[in-house]
Amino acid sequence: QVHLEESGGGLVQAGGSLRLSCVASGRTFSTYPMGWFRLAPGKEREFVGGISYSGTTTYYGDSVKGRFTISRDNAKETVYLQMNSVKPEDTAVYYCATSRSTYQTPDRPAVFSYWGQGTQVTVSS
Repeated sequence: QVHLEESGGGLVQAGGSLRLSCVASGRTFSTYPMGWFRLAPGKEREFVGGISYSGTTTYYGDSVKGRFTISRDNAKETVYLQMNSVKPEDTAVYYCATSRSTYQTPDRPAVFSYWGQGTQVTVSS
């Protein structure tokens, strides 16, 4: 059974940067796409973006495009979310996620079936 554990959250000032990590275990990491979601108080869960199993293709939600970058290290079984030029509206709990099936295209929320416990990111103005 897949297990996902996020880390790297915290408090950051607007305009700053933060990098989140998510370590996966329990199955062959390199054959599954990975993604990031976020959930802010009073809002619906938002798809931040996804990365293909090989790391060659990424997809982003409109609200983070150009500011956030997703990458992965298959040897370390880790996916990253680099957050630059953060804004107060980026404040949320961030979750990494993965799919039930291998080699899926991670371009939409429906692809993802498993989530980690989340890490809090707070952006101060």
